[in-house]
Amino acid sequence: MTVLRKVAMGEIAPSRRLGAEIRFLLTAGTVGARSGFLGTMSIRDGEFVAAHLHPYSDEFVFLADGSLRLTLDGEEYTLERHEAILIPKGTAHRMHNVSGGPALVVFGVTPLAPSPEQGHVELEALPDPDAAPPRVGA
Repeated sequence: MTVLRKVAMGEIAPSRRLGAEIRFLLTAGTVGARSGFLGTMSIRDGEFVAAHLHPYSDEFVFLADGSLRLTLDGEEYTLERHEAILIPKGTAHRMHNVSGGPALVVFGVTPLAPSPEQGHVELEALPDPDAAPPRVGA
């Protein structure tokens, strides 16, 4: 029988390397996930998540609160509270909070890349290059 485990945002230390508080909640390391992972991004007003892409994975994005300007392969879109979007694998994407307050994103990535190092390609200068890289499942 599978043992279920709840994970609270406060239990997971955030990474700020890409410019927001990114927390990997449901992962191989936290709950034994084998096909992908789920996390959150808390993005302050005016803050952005640096452009990156996932060469092996699709990213599912749900905006729980706020308003975001998304840049996907150079085209701009607006995502409003309670809207969702699929970012297909290989699509360069950047998120900028334009809501005038905090934004909360819930995201899922699937399938997993062959290794964590291969799952994420950074495409622009990082807001906090000295921060530790995000570690999925740590």
